Amino acid sequence: MTDHQSMQHVSASDARAFIERVLIGNGVPKDNSFLVAKCLVEADLRGVDTHGMNRIPSYMARIREGVLDPRASPTLRRITPAVAQVDGHNGFGFLAAHKGMAAAIDMANEIGIGMVSVKHSNHFGMSAWVVQQALDAGMMSLVFTNSSPALPVWGGKSKLMGVSPIACGAPAGKSGCPFIVDMAPSVAARGKIYKALRRGEKIPEDWALDKDGNRTDEPAKALEGVMLPMGGPKGSALAIMMDVFSGVLSGSAFAGHVTNPYDPSKPADVGHFLVAIKPDLFMSIDDFRERMDYLYLRVVTSNKMAGVDRIYFPGEIEDLNKVRRLRDGIPLVEAEVQALNKEADRVGAASLITLPPHPLKSHL
Repeated sequence: MTDHQSMQHVSASDARAFIERVLIGNGVPKDNSFLVAKCLVEADLRGVDTHGMNRIPSYMARIREGVLDPRASPTLRRITPAVAQVDGHNGFGFLAAHKGMAAAIDMANEIGIGMVSVKHSNHFGMSAWVVQQALDAGMMSLVFTNSSPALPVWGGKSKLMGVSPIACGAPAGKSGCPFIVDMAPSVAARGKIYKALRRGEKIPEDWALDKDGNRTDEPAKALEGVMLPMGGPKGSALAIMMDVFSGVLSGSAFAGHVTNPYDPSKPADVGHFLVAIKPDLFMSIDDFRERMDYLYLRVVTSNKMAGVDRIYFPGEIEDLNKVRRLRDGIPLVEAEVQALNKEADRVGAASLITLPPHPLKSHL
């Protein structure tokens, strides 16, 4: 992301503390606030600004309207030795997904694989943090979720499927770079359009159509219309796949009935599907890591096409973003800082602390 003079920067620790203050002020228990803040800031650090602290105003609006329960904690029910289900009880999706992946990891440690279906949940931000939870436990993972309508099915023109991310991961070898995929089945994540709207920016014309079915570079018009699936019917099929595994299977909303996280009129009823897998089921962990190293090197040292300076492993750019942003801070425009501080003012919490300008800071 290009850094502008109008950008302000916030340290990761100050961002987490601020989010916790706002959440606690809105009735979220302290331990739950800590987890939500950690996950949101992790998105900001990885450069996924669309799923970071800027989500706080929409989450708090849902709490104020009574469609997200700030005090709810998820519950777990074991189905088989390798399968469990989590009920989010209409609380934060971060809590339900974290509990679900923790259970999947426990089952995988015990019998090699664990699968958890999550129902009655909410938006859980960036999927990569759930993948990272599995990586921290030495596990491979699959992380699916469904989401509110934003995408037409291939051949259709109205919103039906969500831009629901598909994510997965595998531990690194000696390279230190784990494999992390976290991507939407649309050309771009819908959160990027909300981000452009907040920042008064245009969007590429191949991202979305307006309500009349025309390509547009105006974020507001794009949000009135539909997102475009990546790869045509392939992106459409992936979106439907996310709904099958996350919505149909879990018993949550599906087929276009998940509520938009920016719509505070009714509960979202999001579903998730989480799998943890031990990487040493078929060989030693050393052999697995050695093979991951070989794959990494084959990818990043492959012959480059014209104009390409470096080839990255999936997840590597985000890891490099995190290093820079831990050093330089998380960038926010003034409008974003004001929106966040408005939420703090509502509950009498201290404002967001921004870092003093740094003359050498040219980009993040």
